[in-house]
Amino acid sequence: MKAADLPGQLASHPDTLVVDVRSGFEFRRGHVPGAVHLPFWVAAFRSLRTRVPSAPLVIYCGHGPRAWVARTLLRWRGVTDVCLLDGHMAGWRRAGRPEVAGR
Repeated sequence: MKAADLPGQLASHPDTLVVDVRSGFEFRRGHVPGAVHLPFWVAAFRSLRTRVPSAPLVIYCGHGPRAWVARTLLRWRGVTDVCLLDGHMAGWRRAGRPEVAGR
């Protein structure tokens, strides 16, 4: 999903979960507004899915690899409505999009 399309996705599907799979340090330094922090190595993806079973997921990391791993783990668990944020956090920043610092 392109960064420019994310606000429209959130407006048309307010149940969409934006998931940041970077480290806690990276997340606190700045993240996409409204993003949920869930490090890619945490096995809690299943509990995330059970909280909002039908919600689309948009996953990002710093540059891509961790998000790809997280998407693969989710797909192995049967989650199909999951996409990656194009450019990830690096692209979000290059585009001058807003960030939220802290938790």
